[in-house]
Amino acid sequence: MDISEETALLPAVDAQQDAPNDTTPLPKLQLAVLCATRLMDPLTFTQIYPYINQLLSSLNIVSDGSQIGFYSGLESSFAFFQLLVMYQWARTSDVIGRRPVIIIGTAGLAISTVFFGLTSSLSQILIARCLAGLFSGTTAVLHSALGEITDQSNQVLAFPVFGLFWPLGNVIGPIIGGALVDPVEHFPQLFGSSAFLRQYPHFLPCLFSGLMALSAALFAHLYLCEVNYIQTFHTVANIIEKDSPTAYVPYLCTDSEDLTTRQLFAIPIIGVLCLSGFVLCFVGTAFEAIFVLLCYTSVESGGLSFGVSAPQIGYALAIAGISSIIIQLAIFPSLLRRFSHARLYSCFMLLWPLTFAMFPLLHFTISTLGGRSSHALALVWTEIALLMALSRFAWLSYSVSLVLCKEHAPGPRSLAKTNALVLFSMSIARAGAPAFVSSIFAWSTEHHIAGGYLWVIIMVLICLLGCFLSKDTVRICKAS
Repeated sequence: MDISEETALLPAVDAQQDAPNDTTPLPKLQLAVLCATRLMDPLTFTQIYPYINQLLSSLNIVSDGSQIGFYSGLESSFAFFQLLVMYQWARTSDVIGRRPVIIIGTAGLAISTVFFGLTSSLSQILIARCLAGLFSGTTAVLHSALGEITDQSNQVLAFPVFGLFWPLGNVIGPIIGGALVDPVEHFPQLFGSSAFLRQYPHFLPCLFSGLMALSAALFAHLYLCEVNYIQTFHTVANIIEKDSPTAYVPYLCTDSEDLTTRQLFAIPIIGVLCLSGFVLCFVGTAFEAIFVLLCYTSVESGGLSFGVSAPQIGYALAIAGISSIIIQLAIFPSLLRRFSHARLYSCFMLLWPLTFAMFPLLHFTISTLGGRSSHALALVWTEIALLMALSRFAWLSYSVSLVLCKEHAPGPRSLAKTNALVLFSMSIARAGAPAFVSSIFAWSTEHHIAGGYLWVIIMVLICLLGCFLSKDTVRICKAS
């Protein structure tokens, strides 16, 4: 098959062409199941953020607390193992279906999260995060299932709703981690006599998160229906009709050649989405990791001196998630309807350099006005709210990339592989970003290079590279 810029996109069906102004009703129950399972990846990933630095410090890995930044990036093992199996999960779902893969992945994520709560050494922490990464590799399968229950008329609603559950997980996860960690100290009347929770102070948030993931797996087992091109048209039509009798059955009216990974990557728009998606996820994940580290680090070492106040760090991260929820529901659907998706992708990527450039302002404010004064704290929290809101607008580029993947996949047989290929690139970045940004932060603050802000300069330059790559999506889409 000859792959070029003129390669056909996912074919439009006659029903859509005959009634271009009609919106196909969404199969609401299927969408709800996919959203619930989607929530579990960010929730279990971020619930450790409020206490990970405190946990690593308690292991006495280093004698100098300022060096903990070199180790806080070790949680990237989650993303590293996720990327190792992501493409294989997608291929497996093409054979056995989306439903069993989604159920197995979500249930495995629940078990590995509970196991993390029982860790008491660095090696155990790494094993638990690796197992969680292996089971969270089903993300591409979720995106493929979403693409298979939507069409061009209703994706402007379905994708923002689905995308909402990533930031929602980023809200719930830090709140769970910050509120439930060390219950013996925070809730002495309830848990003061528990020797087990005193030995494993991070078990309670892990148990709570694990039970949520297990509930999502059970929800999927009971209500998720198999919807993919393997099944016959009539079987899928009957399944979708349970939720919406008039629903459009996607992708089953046509078929296409099953392309290889090399052929998919050779399609210009897919290749650009992989490369720019790599940078997008690198800077996005780095932002989340460096913000937590900045909160934990003392003012003298370039941070904000929130210290071991895990709830305070959790509430700061929750601001980001709440901002994202508002943006996803109130603003994003309208933008998808009114503007070119490729141009939106490029514009949102332009916000990342500004986001990282704001970091020095936080430290400058708290160091010059006095970290304990009410005026300084009020100003810093205002700046944090603005920073988080700006970062959530920048993160919309992730949701737009999912829409572009669906629109530019060459056919239904390649939809799962296309999603997996782009998400594989993103997962590579997600695996390396925390360790990279934590290390350059520790290095630049320790040696006071560029006033301790060398890490900001490096990250802004990486963001600019992503902006350059994202502009290619506009050029290629115009040429297609």
